[in-house]
Amino acid sequence: MDQRPNVVVCMCDQLRAFELGSYGNEVIRTPHIDRLAREGVRFDLAVSNNPVCMPARSALLTGQYSRTCMGFLGNHAESGSMPEYPSQTRDWLRDTTLPEAFRAEGYDTALFGKWHIKPAPNLVGFDYALFPRVHHRHTGQTFIENAGLGEVVEGFSVDFEAERVGEYLAQDRENPFFMFYNISPPHMPLDDAPEKYRSMYSPDEVPLRPNAFVDGALAHDENWFKIYLWDFLYYQEHLPHTTDLPPGFDLRHLTALYYGLSTWVDDTVGRLMANLEAHGLGENTIVVFVSDHGDNLGSHHQFNKGQLIEESIRIPLIFHGGLSPRVNSSQVAQLIDVMPTLLEECGISVPASVQGRALGPILRGECETLAEECAFIETHQGAIGLRTPTHLYGMQLAEDRRTIIPDNRCFYDLCEDPFEERNLAGSASELERELAQRLSAWNAQTPWLEQAG
Repeated sequence: MDQRPNVVVCMCDQLRAFELGSYGNEVIRTPHIDRLAREGVRFDLAVSNNPVCMPARSALLTGQYSRTCMGFLGNHAESGSMPEYPSQTRDWLRDTTLPEAFRAEGYDTALFGKWHIKPAPNLVGFDYALFPRVHHRHTGQTFIENAGLGEVVEGFSVDFEAERVGEYLAQDRENPFFMFYNISPPHMPLDDAPEKYRSMYSPDEVPLRPNAFVDGALAHDENWFKIYLWDFLYYQEHLPHTTDLPPGFDLRHLTALYYGLSTWVDDTVGRLMANLEAHGLGENTIVVFVSDHGDNLGSHHQFNKGQLIEESIRIPLIFHGGLSPRVNSSQVAQLIDVMPTLLEECGISVPASVQGRALGPILRGECETLAEECAFIETHQGAIGLRTPTHLYGMQLAEDRRTIIPDNRCFYDLCEDPFEERNLAGSASELERELAQRLSAWNAQTPWLEQAG
């Protein structure tokens, strides 16, 4: 039997790093993810290269920035509403993807759970795919198996996906496998979840970040609260039960729900690990746990994601399997590093198209930082940023998304000001000039994918 390691990339949606026990949260209950962190290598400083779903997921699968693998910086459209979703043309992700690289070396490749990428999974290297047609619902979900319009399944989609993952892991096979397993929570709708998780945390016990208070006022936005609770059922379907918020609903109630769905993710990760152990795969499987981006949850009175702020960009990143346990707090790891890291760990050549860096020397304890210790970030609103181990520097692009404009700079010392409450832009310090030069050079040198037509 082939003894090369199996690989599972487990990605959840909209979980920021601050809401895990292993990342310092003393209230939330995430024992299974914490175990991965305890037994593996946890990157304390990991970021999304673009804190929105499609660009982040595309970046992970290509090892490229979204401008390079997609040709623009935001979500394409609400794909589940398109009659031909996903697309049967490959005008995105044109270079070798992570599943294609594994498949070329004889791996079986499978996708489970949220896709939210324009080209169909079979076009970019997946032998098998089971994914939801509509992204933002946890019940009444239509699942597509490989192709077609799909069928509605009963119960919670998270549980259905976990069952099918278990069935896949139970199969006899001659080849190692690469699995991309996507768990949709804690992405909204937060009200569409088992009662166990919706009532798990009291609003009085959840901590709020200090920057959720601006001039002493706690963040509040009735429209966003409704989107968090019901998502498209509120803003698109306008269903009657989405008319009014529950009495007294505020940011603490919202955060308690977010915590509950984060624990739902943790229980699902525990189910994955139990299945690996039950089928004799635990000793020979590399598991990566990661999120696509964070959630603002009222910080700076912002909601959702997509901002060049810590709450949007900071994500958990844990590598588990065959590694000596350690925590790295010196290297800024990023989504585009996952592909080259996994390929090198499995003895597979990294395609020249990859823009990320292999983190293997850090995983093996050979060093604390790579030659490039920072990460570059872009957002759908045109902000670009450079996150170093100690600072965040940001610029704004013009409407053409190519030209840097002189205004709207940000510069934060995250050691002294972790909640980004004092913008130091314009200080004319040597460090600020250096970061501005590095970010400008990256913007000028990083290629854009030319859109077809």
